Amino acid sequence: MMFRSLIANPPPWPNGARCAVCFSFDMDVESLLHIHHRDAAASRLATSSALRYGPFVAIPRLIEIWKHFNLRQTIFIPGWSIETYPHAVEALVAAGHEIGHHGWLHERPNTLSRDAEERVLDRALQSFDKIVGERPVGYRAPAYALSEHTVDLLIERGFAYDASLMGDDVPYILRSKRGTLLELPSDVALDDWIQYVNMPEFGCQMPIQSPQRAMEVFQAEFDGAWTHGGLWISVWHPFVSGRLARADAIVRLIEHMVAKGDVWFAPMREIAAHIEGLIATGSWTPRTDDIPFWTDRVDHLVTSGR
Repeated sequence: MMFRSLIANPPPWPNGARCAVCFSFDMDVESLLHIHHRDAAASRLATSSALRYGPFVAIPRLIEIWKHFNLRQTIFIPGWSIETYPHAVEALVAAGHEIGHHGWLHERPNTLSRDAEERVLDRALQSFDKIVGERPVGYRAPAYALSEHTVDLLIERGFAYDASLMGDDVPYILRSKRGTLLELPSDVALDDWIQYVNMPEFGCQMPIQSPQRAMEVFQAEFDGAWTHGGLWISVWHPFVSGRLARADAIVRLIEHMVAKGDVWFAPMREIAAHIEGLIATGSWTPRTDDIPFWTDRVDHLVTSGR
C-alpha cells in the first residue's frame, strides 16, 4: 500500500500537478557591499566585480535558460539595485518574469523602527514605478529578516504575498491586526548561499560545495515536494548560482523535474493567485499563523551567567 502524503493538507495544484515550483532569485548586487561596508565600498573592487557578475553575465544566462524551458520565474530586487542596473531589470520584465520587492539597500527590517521600515518600503516602491512599470505584489525581506511590523505594512500597501518565512511545506496565511497576507514559504535547505558562498566581507565563510553536491540537496527537496504535493521555492542569487558550472547544474535539475512530469512551474504571483482562488471558492483552506508570534518577553526561571 502506498504511503499517504506526509503533508496533512496539500493544496490542489493546476491541471493535476504533483507540486508547484519556482526558481526564485534575489538580485542584490552591490547593495550588500554598501550596506555592510559603506565607507570602504569604493576600494573593494574584487567584491564589487563578483556581485556585478549578476546583472551583466548571470541574468542574461538565466533568461536564456528559462526561455529554453518556457518558464517564467520570480526575481526579488532591492530598489537601489533596480535603479542602478535597470538594463537587467528591463530584460527580465521583457522576458515575462516577475520582479518582487526586496527592500531598498538590503536593510534588515527587524533592525529598523516601524517608521524607518516604512520609509525603506516606500522608497523602493518608487523604483518599481520608475523602472519596472508596475507595483510589486510579492515581498521577500532581506536576509529573511521580517519584523513584527512588516506584515501590517505590506497589507496596507496591497501586497498579495510574502516570501520570507519557513513555517510550512505549502502556502499558509499570516494574520495581523491589519488583516491577512499569504505566505509562500521556503527553507534554508533551498538557499544557494549555504552551499556556495565564501565571502569574508559579509561574515560568511562556508565550505564551497560542488554543484553536484549542492544539487543533491535541491533535488532531494524537490523529490519530496513532488511525492507529497508540496511547494518548492528555491532562493538563489545570480552572482552565486549564475556562475557557469552552477548554472549548468540548474539546467540538469530542471531537466530532472521535467522528466518526472506533472510539475507546475510558475512565478510566485501566479502561485499566490491560484491559492487565493482556492481560498475564495472554498476549494482549499490553509492554516493560519497570527503575527507577531510573541508580544511580551518570556520570563526566565534563572539567569544564565553568560
